[in-house]
Amino acid sequence: MAVEVGQQAPDFTLNDYNKQEVTLSSFRGQKPVLLVFYPFAFSGICQGELCQLRDEFAEYESENVQVLGISVDTPFSLKAWAQQQGYQFPLLSDFWPHGEVAKAYGVFNADAGLAVRGTFLVDTDGVVRFAEVNAPGEPRDQEAWKKAVTNLT
Repeated sequence: MAVEVGQQAPDFTLNDYNKQEVTLSSFRGQKPVLLVFYPFAFSGICQGELCQLRDEFAEYESENVQVLGISVDTPFSLKAWAQQQGYQFPLLSDFWPHGEVAKAYGVFNADAGLAVRGTFLVDTDGVVRFAEVNAPGEPRDQEAWKKAVTNLT
């Protein structure tokens, strides 16, 4: 079952594509965090969603929101993808233990070995203020995320 609005967001530490540790709780008291779980780098729907995030990044930046993309890909493939697409936000590797953070958020598909499209907005107190999980193959409507960000202030 996915993490729900009003729950404390499970804390985690994952490596980004430069093998630098990123810890969710390090943003507490500083800025809200938008967690964007996606199945795989270099896949069609995922690339479309993250490119939209890239293209509209200024809207999140102006609201002081930290965007974190999370998948079970290795840091190496994430780095190649981020460089190819020009993503300005960290992509985190939930590769090993495989999908452990996705499992904590209830968005891991064990049969396929991937994170499903889960989106969570965590406020500065570490509480989930927006949660959405999309069905496989179903692209996300990012307007809902933007509305949730606007409602934080």
